[in-house]
Amino acid sequence: MAVNVNETEAKYDAPAGAALPRLDELSAPAHQAPLTSSSTAGQVVLAYLRTHAERLQSLDPMVRRDEPDAVHQMRVATRRLRSTLQSFGQIIRRDRTRRLAIELKWLGTVLGEARDGEVLAGHLQAGLRATQGELVIGPVQAHVQSHFASVRADARTALLGALDSQRYFSLLDELDKLMAEPPLTPQAAMPAADVLPTAARRPYRQVRRRMRHARRASPGQARDVALHQARKAAKRARYASEAMAPALGMKARRFARQMKKVQSVLGDHQDTVIARHVERELGIRAHLAGESAFSYGLLYGRDVCDGEWLLGRAWRTWNRASRPRYRSWMH
Repeated sequence: MAVNVNETEAKYDAPAGAALPRLDELSAPAHQAPLTSSSTAGQVVLAYLRTHAERLQSLDPMVRRDEPDAVHQMRVATRRLRSTLQSFGQIIRRDRTRRLAIELKWLGTVLGEARDGEVLAGHLQAGLRATQGELVIGPVQAHVQSHFASVRADARTALLGALDSQRYFSLLDELDKLMAEPPLTPQAAMPAADVLPTAARRPYRQVRRRMRHARRASPGQARDVALHQARKAAKRARYASEAMAPALGMKARRFARQMKKVQSVLGDHQDTVIARHVERELGIRAHLAGESAFSYGLLYGRDVCDGEWLLGRAWRTWNRASRPRYRSWMH
């Protein structure tokens, strides 16, 4: 089906300013039958894909109107779709969805650039609010606002260009085709409880390997990169277990919550890493302009300390999340 902006706007329009429900509050679309332990693996995976495909498209007009949190939620829906295609290759043939996964990565990257500007701006502004007035030397607030206004404007332009592109409309068409003609494997007809747990076990093992690698990595960039990779694996494990939770029940949900905690603390740590790069850049600009760079250094130092504290918290969170009781349901 060909898709255009006006059709998408009309189909999924929502009142301007309406509060957006969080993705973890979403129920399955009304036309989906309730999932149970007797559901097939294919039914479970397709239900999750259908929920987030519809969610992605429903957020399109809200992103175009620049409604609060819309970019973030569309980015998450995009990531969940891609992660599901990657995690459940034994249910939906990966060779038939590889191109769609690539296109979802592209869309997620464009959305991510817009979202990251929002997050970083909020991070630095919160740091300034927490700083005593006499320690904010020079037009720091103005420079932070100016820097991120430019970053966000460029990211917004790129995002709207992407949403108006044929590449995006083709992606939506591919999603429609996937829902109408899913390339299921023979295992898709098997009971969900017999097939799906291995799809969460694989990314969990990847989280474990990457956390071990991060512990051994040298402090600094090597460890920061390793932790960021561990976070992505934790997110994949979380999404996989969330997808199967309607059929497999509380054990899968408990595991998903633990992976969410790991993902969250590692995400907070990554925020301090990225913020330090921006603070250093702004400090250099201030110095070259003959202004004081003191306040940027103060923000940088605070993020170094916060990052170390979050690192300790990450190890503790992982130690709890990796307990056998949270993964005993995997086989």
